[in-house]
Amino acid sequence: MSTERRAALVTGASTGIGRAEAIALARAGYDIAINYSRSEDEARKTAETCEQAGAATLLVRCDVSDEDDVRAMIEAIKARFGRLDVLCNNAGTSITKLAWEFEKVTAEEWDRVFGVNVKGVFLVTKHATPLLRQSDDACIVNTNSFVGARPGPQPLPYSASKGALWTMTKALAGALGRSGIRVNGVAPGWMEGEWMERMLGDSYDKLMTQRAKQTPLQRVVDAEDVAEAAMSLILMNKSVSGVIMVIDGGYGAVT
Repeated sequence: MSTERRAALVTGASTGIGRAEAIALARAGYDIAINYSRSEDEARKTAETCEQAGAATLLVRCDVSDEDDVRAMIEAIKARFGRLDVLCNNAGTSITKLAWEFEKVTAEEWDRVFGVNVKGVFLVTKHATPLLRQSDDACIVNTNSFVGARPGPQPLPYSASKGALWTMTKALAGALGRSGIRVNGVAPGWMEGEWMERMLGDSYDKLMTQRAKQTPLQRVVDAEDVAEAAMSLILMNKSVSGVIMVIDGGYGAVT
């Protein structure tokens, strides 16, 4: 297998961090399985950019919280590429009710957030592991969040799910280390882009400017910053596992 092109799966790759990771991996010489759940048009845009970088691609529609969907996705990757070397567990979801509105959160909303953000990572990792074990340099990178360690006004199920993922990342590093599979995470702080626009609404520009002024590097991060950190964990740092790298411009160090 070492003589073939390496292959990567990026979940939630239609936009944001997932798209940036998929493109960065394609430019590094990987073939890419691009997972999406609803945004097929956006996923196709990701695939086009990856193909322009020389990658073979596979578009896979899959709800990562559905085990049958996940099984089918991994089988499709096996049929297309015959291997898997990198898994980026990036798919995530949230709600708009902020922490102080937690009493309005329904059980269905809670279950959906945990279903994608926690159960989804478990299911994809579980079914991808047999292929990853066959690689001579397997790596998993989970998209965590700064709020997994320092929750704030973000929706309670989102913060709680990212806290669970923080622990799961470290536990998986221990569980998979003897198989030679490294497991790490990237944890962005405030990040500009569509996700935060949706969460902050009309306050987006004002709050982003305010957060940038409070940050040592005087800016908030973007999806490409997070993808760059993920790539450093994938391509370098070969003795690093069980680490969650915070990408926040130094904000957490001074607040």
